[in-house]
Amino acid sequence: MTSDDTDGDEALTDMEIARAAETRPIADVADDLGLDRDDLDPQGNGIAKIEQDAIQRTLDDADEGNLILVTGTTATPKGAGKTVTTVGLGQGLNHIGENGVVAVREPSLGPVFGIKGGAAGGGYSQVLPMEDINLHFTGDLHALTTAHNLVSATLDTKLHYGNDLDVDVDEVSWKRALDMNDRALRETVVGLGGSTNGPPREEGFQITAASEVMAVLCLADSLSDLKERLARTIVAYDSTGDPVTVADLGIEGAMAMLLKDALRPNLVQTIEGTPAFVHGGPFANIAHGTNSLVADKLGLALGDYLVTEAGFAADLGFEKFGNIVSRRGVAPDAAVLTTAVRSMKYHGKDMWPVDYDELEEPDADAVRAGMSNLDHHAGIIEQFGVPFVVAINRFPTDTDEEIEAIIDHCEREGYPVVVSNAFADGGEGAAELAETATDLADSDRGNFEPLYDLEDGLKEKIRTVATEVYGAADVHFTEDALDDLERLDEQGYGDMPVCLSKTQHSTTDDPTRKGAPALDWTLTVRECYPDAGAGFVVVLTGDVLTMPGLPAEPAAEGMDVDADGNISGLF
Repeated sequence: MTSDDTDGDEALTDMEIARAAETRPIADVADDLGLDRDDLDPQGNGIAKIEQDAIQRTLDDADEGNLILVTGTTATPKGAGKTVTTVGLGQGLNHIGENGVVAVREPSLGPVFGIKGGAAGGGYSQVLPMEDINLHFTGDLHALTTAHNLVSATLDTKLHYGNDLDVDVDEVSWKRALDMNDRALRETVVGLGGSTNGPPREEGFQITAASEVMAVLCLADSLSDLKERLARTIVAYDSTGDPVTVADLGIEGAMAMLLKDALRPNLVQTIEGTPAFVHGGPFANIAHGTNSLVADKLGLALGDYLVTEAGFAADLGFEKFGNIVSRRGVAPDAAVLTTAVRSMKYHGKDMWPVDYDELEEPDADAVRAGMSNLDHHAGIIEQFGVPFVVAINRFPTDTDEEIEAIIDHCEREGYPVVVSNAFADGGEGAAELAETATDLADSDRGNFEPLYDLEDGLKEKIRTVATEVYGAADVHFTEDALDDLERLDEQGYGDMPVCLSKTQHSTTDDPTRKGAPALDWTLTVRECYPDAGAGFVVVLTGDVLTMPGLPAEPAAEGMDVDADGNISGLF
């Protein structure tokens, strides 16, 4: 993606814009938040982790600001600019004189090298330094991958040396992890090298963002909480069907040691110098899909407004934030529903697979035909009692007629609506959005409530999400899923929230269905299992993959580094 230069010169790439930006010393950025130099652990140019004592001191003395949650309609596989809107809104807040803080997830290397390329915003609404953030950054994801695989190595060692935990090798639930899309590793077999290499068993890999360790890290609020959550994480079952946990392996301390620095949020800045926390990265179609709880709480304590982003569309990220994350004390005061002309055309044309060239062709009628998807996601936010504004993330190819089609629809439905030019104009282009969002956050219009009580049965909670959020007529539980639910109740996990794993390409469990099909389909639940460390029950629907594959033409093919170390093609 490129951005038009404000002087009318040749369009600049996101990378060129980022490299031309004049960044502030990270200590000056921290000073805006009331943090001292001693509160920072520098991690290179423009990056710092917050020291543990500063985190604890800040959270103990917190005077919380307002939380603005950015979500979206169902986007194309290349997104609709939700991160651009999040970063731009943070800059817009400071542009209108408010103390705004941004919090977003760390990019996973899988999508970076796959279909999306970089994931640090774009144009004049980026978090910097974008090359570091998109690649190894501060090593958080590497630490998560290592801690995750320590469990695998220790478990297989226990199996090799006598299996004193009586692990049923057919009931090992813990897969290995890798922060890269690699479809060949979804299903594997280990232990084929004879008796010296352990017993043969089926195994597999998942991407690090799908690891329960990622969810644990992002929902823990302290190092002691992290260790407790790691300890109760289930890795297998014994011959009697009882859980085998990390505590049984005796390595929760070692895992916490590997993760102690990864738990501390990373402070960077936007292209306009707005403070930004970039931390954690669970996927919303598999896990809960937002950055870390610690980063959110820090942002709320240090700023008047925290702008944070929920993964994918409102049926996934916003629902999980409302029913899972908010129970940890970070409920939204207002929401921004991000959409784009091309997203509406994606639904109006009922397009699958996606023809991106066709999406760039003007077609206001297709935009109008796709508005049912926007209405569906608006309805989800309204059910949680959160006031919201629709933000139209404008692309250079959008026509005035297409933009007006969305505006006219929103005005008829009574939705506040703003065109965001954050990509092209940064904070100035998001100033109107900032005004509207702060007015909503400061108003008494909000009455946030999760959609179900934790005391509700697991089947009832699943049915609530399926019918009230996805628009399904009913839920079909396979026999395996019913057996899983019975076991979960027997083992004491029935009072946990549910985290449904569903395709991000549709409001249904069928990725080919566009728009917002309602009441003419049934959600199929095929498996349920506890993420006991994270504190929720995972519910598998459809065919969501925890280890994605690269596309036919991965973004990595267009990336390079020259003899001087200059990177190209990352955006």
